[in-house]
Order: sequence, then C-alpha cells, then structure tokens
Amino acid sequence: MDTDKYVIIAENLVKIYKTKDIEVMALQGLDLLIERGEIMAIIGNSGSGKSTLLNMVGGLDKPSAGKLLVDGKDLFKMRERDLVDYKTATVGFVWQNNARNLIPYLTALENVMMPMQFNTVTPIKNKRQRALELLELTGIGKRAKHRLNQLSGGEQQRVAISLALANYPSVLLADEPTGSVDTSTSNIIMDMFRAVNKELGTTIVIVTHDREISKKVERVVAIRDGKTSSEFLMSYSDKMAAIEGFARGESIELAVLDRAGRVQIPREMLDKMELDGNRVQMVMNEQNQIVISAPENV
Repeated sequence: MDTDKYVIIAENLVKIYKTKDIEVMALQGLDLLIERGEIMAIIGNSGSGKSTLLNMVGGLDKPSAGKLLVDGKDLFKMRERDLVDYKTATVGFVWQNNARNLIPYLTALENVMMPMQFNTVTPIKNKRQRALELLELTGIGKRAKHRLNQLSGGEQQRVAISLALANYPSVLLADEPTGSVDTSTSNIIMDMFRAVNKELGTTIVIVTHDREISKKVERVVAIRDGKTSSEFLMSYSDKMAAIEGFARGESIELAVLDRAGRVQIPREMLDKMELDGNRVQMVMNEQNQIVISAPENV
C-alpha cells in the first residue's frame, strides 16, 4: 500500500474488549484509507465503533487484529516509548470536552506552548512564536494572554485546535468538536478546520454523529456495527464546490465492499423491502447491475 499517498491505512481492523464475563467486538474487520491532506468525517450511531477507531488511530488504544498504519508507522509494532513519541508528534487531538484539551490556570498562549515542551521528535526552537502564529491562524491571537474563564466556549475550542497543531502533527483527530457549542459557533469552527487544512495541509479526521457537520467536509465515511458500511462522495474536483454541493444534498451514497466481497445494506433500505426473515434475492441483469430484492415464493 502506498504510504506516501495514504496517511491512514486500516485493513481488516478488529478490536475486542474483554471483561470477566463477556467479550465485545467494537470493530469487526474495518477497512479504511485516508489520503494525506484530506479533511473528512466519520459518522455513526452510538456503539458503531467510530470512537474506538479514533482512539486506536490516536494511539490511546491497541488494535486486537488486522493492520493499522498512520503516517507510515505500524501501531501493532509500537513499544510504549514509541507510542509516547507518536502521540506527541504524529497526531493531535481535539476533544468535545475542553477540560480534556486545556489547563484552566494557564493562558491561551501557555496552553498552546505546553505540548511543545515534551516534543523530543521534532524540537521547536521558538515555541512562543509558533504558539502565537497558531492562535492567529485560528482567529484568537488577540486573546492569547487570557485564561480559560475569560474565554467563551467557542474561543476555548479555538485554543484547543491551536494546541493540537502545536507539534506539526500529520493527522488532527477531532472527537465531536462542535458538540458543546451553538450552531453559529459550530459553523465558525468548521470554517477554521478548512482554513487549517488549506494553510497547513494537515489531514483532519472528524468523528461525529451530527450529519449537519458532516455536510461541511468533502468526504464522509459511515461506520455501522464495527465496519465501514458506506461513503458519501461528491463528483466535484474543487474542494469548496464539493462541500457546497454536499450541503445541498447532491452527494451520492456508495456501499463499501470488504475484502471478501461482503456489503452492508443500510437498515432503512432493508426496512422498506419488508423482508420476512434474513434472506434476499440477488440477480445480475443485462446491464451487469446487481439487483437485491425480497425473495419471491420462498
């Protein structure tokens, strides 16, 4: 697989959580490719596996089986020390809860400078200048000397994004980044993600259950029952035209085949078929189209 083209490569990815009495498969053979410089969203209902995937890409949780490469690094082979460096320099995090992002008694500037102190992979010489540039990029440079209790929720999220970018990460991971702000602030934050993506070329992966947010990126991947089930794609070559077209409902939903040729059919489609049981009829017509329907006389 071309690791120069794809910054994230997941193949047949499995995650099993074990307790004393039960095993739960959070991911069941998930396949996913994310290109460098892409801004995309991963959507799914609670329990679908999207947060589990985010945690594994972020190095916070270890896969049980399969393959997971991020920026050419094999997360199956990483030792604890390697993981520390990986989480410091390869990935950046933006959480929904700002308490996980920021230290309340520090200023915005001091918060953004904090992760630079622990970067042994790509040491930054002028940390203050780097932090100020990021705060300017996210539109909060004038508030650099303010502490968290002097900032609104939207301003705090801007600081959190600046902090996540401090060590030049290859991938920015955002977990429900607009979940605790109003619609107006949510739109501002999404505009900021696009600006960061355009200015720095950082790959941005947004995990959300909010389909309105997913309309503001060029590619959306849906996860269902621990597998990649479908993708929403645009036919535009220009990024902004793609995003605007998606917002108008002009996207198409594509089912995703796994390596064994299996496909997940969305539940709402199955419900409309009014199946009696768990079997369907599948035929290929003269146009080489596969038609799935309720079985007749069975």
